Amino acid sequence: MMRTKMNKGYRGRRFFIAPLAIGVFVCVVVALGVTATEQAPILVRVLMETELGEIEIELNTLNAPVTSANFLRYLDAGYYTGGRFHRSARLDNQVRDDVLIEVIQAGTNPEFGRQGFPPIALERTRDTGLKHLDGTLSMARGGPDTASASFFICIGDQPSLDFGGDRNADGQGFGAFGRVVRGMEVVRQIHQSPTLERENLAPPIAISQMRRIQ
Repeated sequence: MMRTKMNKGYRGRRFFIAPLAIGVFVCVVVALGVTATEQAPILVRVLMETELGEIEIELNTLNAPVTSANFLRYLDAGYYTGGRFHRSARLDNQVRDDVLIEVIQAGTNPEFGRQGFPPIALERTRDTGLKHLDGTLSMARGGPDTASASFFICIGDQPSLDFGGDRNADGQGFGAFGRVVRGMEVVRQIHQSPTLERENLAPPIAISQMRRIQ
């Protein structure tokens, strides 16, 4: 008789424990799911359509959030559609010959004139961990916190553009914030296009459209 009561009690406890364990398991799974979602980096893809072909770029919104957000506000406001690549710096055409670089540079639609948004703080490569490598997208600037809308793409690795590099006299480098994921052949074609004095493309290469695709 004692054994029967104990068995009944044991079975009761077993049924009580099972739902509790399932509940804990579900909570853990849900918690892990939320954590994984929060930690997953969201990198924005942008398609740039030029007269020489398409260039697809990925913005590193995780490591360079300020610069990426600045680029996107110009994009979303339509500034880059109708813009153009106006500069190609090559080893054979640069005005300054002490620190050579290879980049192509673009800006907004000339119809906007000087319209735009306030300049942004420089996100140094020392802090972002990004580097100016082949296909890197970065912001042009004068002083450390003067970048606005003009950007450039690297052809080959360009360490002189990183923090501590010699290209800019202040040694602060430039704000890398993305990379080309498709269309480097178009980038190289623009790079090899004819230039006049001071690295100016002649004629400039038009950007017919720029839009988010992810």
